[in-house]
Amino acid sequence: MRLLLAEDEVELANALATILKRNNYSVDIVYNGEDALFYLESEVYDALILDIMMPKVDGIEVLKKIRLQGNNIPVLLLTAKSEIEDKVLGLDTGADDYLTKPFNTQELLARIRAITRRRSEILENRLKFGDIVLDRLTFELISKKNKVLINSKEFQIMEMLMVNQNQMIPSERIMEKVWGYNSDVENNVVWTYISYLRKKLRLLESTVDIKSVRNIGYVLEDTK
Repeated sequence: MRLLLAEDEVELANALATILKRNNYSVDIVYNGEDALFYLESEVYDALILDIMMPKVDGIEVLKKIRLQGNNIPVLLLTAKSEIEDKVLGLDTGADDYLTKPFNTQELLARIRAITRRRSEILENRLKFGDIVLDRLTFELISKKNKVLINSKEFQIMEMLMVNQNQMIPSERIMEKVWGYNSDVENNVVWTYISYLRKKLRLLESTVDIKSVRNIGYVLEDTK
């Protein structure tokens, strides 16, 4: 799951990112509202953690703009303000939840799980292609003959392929979605995880395969 963290306190932002990554989230960090808007327009995220008090564009204004654009990304507001008026304003503007600083990291993780779970309840829990099913709740890849549990990054790649059926997805887009905009991992990591998924599809005795086109990208195909 990929998160955007918008927080102008650099040390806090970096500490939160470390905690989130240890809990299997991919995280991009921005330190002002202007960059938050740019990233939200350029990339796809599963949730936004948004500080209210930020330079250039404050968090409330960021929230107003993305909701006016029709972006329904789950948003958790972070604020040093504890007044009821600020909380009400944030929720009325379109935030899904809020957390007042200082906060416990376990509570932060719980609230992220809550807002993303509410969104997943709206989405279809099972994606289908050919003779396989991807279960978004259990992280299982299922065929008529067997099922396997896949890890977080394998799941995100397979989800992209199944949501974008019949569309070639470039390696760069997979890299940005799964590992993050500023990731320093090698480009061949995508090929490595595609190989893992192909092995699991063979284990499932599925007719589905992941087709690759050199220098273009990947797409699912049913070889039946």
